[in-house]
Amino acid sequence: MTGVENIIANNRKWVAEKNAGDPEFFERLAKGQKPKYLFIGCSDSRVPASGITGTGPGEMFVHRNIANLVVHTDMNLLSVLQYAVEVLGVKDILVVGHYGCGGVAAAASNKQYGLIDNWLTHIRDVIRLHETEILRIKDDAQRAKRLVELNVIEQVRNLAKTNIIQNAMRGDNPPRLHGLVYDLHDGLLKDLEVDGLAVFREMEHIYGTEAPAESKHNANSSQGSHQANGNGAAAADHKPPGKKKDSQTAEATR
Repeated sequence: MTGVENIIANNRKWVAEKNAGDPEFFERLAKGQKPKYLFIGCSDSRVPASGITGTGPGEMFVHRNIANLVVHTDMNLLSVLQYAVEVLGVKDILVVGHYGCGGVAAAASNKQYGLIDNWLTHIRDVIRLHETEILRIKDDAQRAKRLVELNVIEQVRNLAKTNIIQNAMRGDNPPRLHGLVYDLHDGLLKDLEVDGLAVFREMEHIYGTEAPAESKHNANSSQGSHQANGNGAAAADHKPPGKKKDSQTAEATR
């Protein structure tokens, strides 16, 4: 078998194994999800999110891109982040890089690769921020590994710059931010021990933002208006008398 036929065959085998071990597995899964983790990782095929973390279906929300970047103009990532934090209520957010990352290696070179160069600029920003430390490392392999680690650390910091995380950090049950690196040579995850709360507090005086008070007031007023009219749809359908009069006048003068 080749192509999608192999995928379909593997799927059928997986379903059979799951049903044999737990006949209610799929019915239970179909009722909804409540993952504990958000995994932000690299798209590299050698780094399967569930595989390297020992998590199963329903346990981990996942976003992946080249070199596990947190970019503030990436609506895909921001949408995933907001949904994970504000709707699913994940408890831990993991930024997971890996040694031997091709994206990081490409960013460290002076070659052009096409469209992806725009994306790699974000990694080159990491190099600029930590240039002194990186230049002090003489061994090429060790320098590349350290850049992978620094990239993960900066992406955790980028998380803390978003208003999504800022709002969550001020709540009663803030998520924990983590920076991890996966080693392809031995399969082990390394915890970089990034203190997400400390990062948030460190940068709050620069990047910290708060929702305007009038926005909260307007939201409350809007909610009260909807309740007074029965529901939001009724409020939307209600037209001021003046509008109806103008419409009648226009009809009469035709």
